[in-house]
Amino acid sequence: MSTPPARPALRLTGVGKQYRRGLRREGYQTLREVVTARVRALATRGARRGQDGALFWALQDVSMEVPRGSALGLVGPNGAGKSTLLKILSRVTEPTAGQVQLYGRVGSLLEIGTGFHPELTGRENVLLNGAILGMKRAEILTNFDAIVAFAEVEPFIDTPVKHYSSGMYLRLAFSVAAHLEPEILLVDEVLAVGDAAFQKRCLGKMNDVTREGRTVIFVSHNLDAIRRLCSHAVLLEHGQVAAFGETADVVSQYLSRDYNRPEPRTRIDLSAAARTGTGAARFTTVSYDSASVETEGRPYSDGPLEFVLEIESDAPRRVRSLALFLTEQYGTKVLNADTLHVDRSVFLRQGRNLIKLRVHALHLTPGLYRLGLWLADPVQAQSVSGAYDYVESAFEIEVGRLESAPASGTGALVTCRFDVEELF
Repeated sequence: MSTPPARPALRLTGVGKQYRRGLRREGYQTLREVVTARVRALATRGARRGQDGALFWALQDVSMEVPRGSALGLVGPNGAGKSTLLKILSRVTEPTAGQVQLYGRVGSLLEIGTGFHPELTGRENVLLNGAILGMKRAEILTNFDAIVAFAEVEPFIDTPVKHYSSGMYLRLAFSVAAHLEPEILLVDEVLAVGDAAFQKRCLGKMNDVTREGRTVIFVSHNLDAIRRLCSHAVLLEHGQVAAFGETADVVSQYLSRDYNRPEPRTRIDLSAAARTGTGAARFTTVSYDSASVETEGRPYSDGPLEFVLEIESDAPRRVRSLALFLTEQYGTKVLNADTLHVDRSVFLRQGRNLIKLRVHALHLTPGLYRLGLWLADPVQAQSVSGAYDYVESAFEIEVGRLESAPASGTGALVTCRFDVEELF
C-alpha cells in the first residue's frame, strides 16, 4: 500500500487581492449630510465614473505549495505584492479570490513590534503577544527566559517598551515571534534595521526553525540573506508569480531584469527622471563604481563608492549645496553627502560640467537603496521647487557584501565622509 503524500505547510490556489484606488474612509455624518451627499451623487452620476475608485489587482492568480520544514524567500521589486501576500497568509486581510490553506499555527513579524503596546513593559508585551499568537500562558512562561536572552533586553524587561530603542524593540519582537514555536513563521524585511551581529543571530534562529521541521516565509531585498537562508524562492512581478524554484535560479532571474537598476560603470541618462526645480542647472547623467574587481564595480558594505555627475548649467554659477543621498525601501534617508555640510562650494561653468563625488565608506547593510540628487543655492531656494534640480529617486542601487568583510551597517542616517572634485 502506497504512503499518502505529506501534507504541505501551506497551499495557495488562484489567490488574488483587489483594491480600490482613491477609496477614503469617511468620518461619521449627520442625517442632513447623508441626504445632501445622496442628492449630489444623483445629480453627478457618471461624471466621475472611472476617475476615483478604479479597481486594481495587488495580487492575481497566485498558486503555490510550500513543503513543511522549508524556507521560502519572496523577492521582487517594490509594489510587486510581497507584503500583500504575507498579510493574506497572516490573516490580516482576506483574499478577494482563490483559496488559502494553512496547516499549522502561524507566527508573523510583518513590522517592528507588531502587536506591542508602548505603555506595557517588555515582560507584559511578551505575555500579550504570545496570547495573540494563540499560546497558553504556561507555554509562554516556558519559553520566556530564552526569549529575553535572545533579545538581550533582560535589564529592561520590566521597563515600558516606549522607552526602548528601535534596536531593542526589534530584537524583542523577533524573539517573541521566533521562540513561540509557530509551525509557519512569516518575516517581512524587519532585519533591515538590525546590526550585522543581530542579523546573523536572526538568520541562525530561522535556520534552527526549519531544521525543527517548521516553515519560514521570508521577504527581503537583502538577496545575500535570501540565498543563505532559503532553499527555494518566488519572484513576484505586478502581483503575479514570475518564477518559482531553487533560490539561485530565481535570484538570477530577478537580477537579470531591469527594474530601473542600472549596471555600475555605465553612464545613466537622467533626462526622463521625475524631478522638481527651476532647471537653471540640472543633472543629466550619473555613473557609479566601487572600484572593486571582486564585485565588478558594484557597491558593498563598508566599501567606497564613487559617483561621476554630469550637470548642465545655463550660466556660470557657484553652487553651495550639491547633495547625493540614499534612501531605504520605506523612504528613510540612510546616507547623505551634501557639500553644504562640509562648507565646500562647487563652481559650474556654462554648459556641461563633470563632478566626481567619492564616498569613503558605505556603512550600510546589504540590500536595495534608491539614489537621490539635489542641487541648490540654499539662500535662494526656500523650497524644493526653488532648488536648481531635485531628483528624489533616480534609480536603485544594490549594496552587497564581500565574504571577507562582514557588514557593519546601520539603519540610522549616516552623514558620510566624502570628497568632491570638479573634473571640468
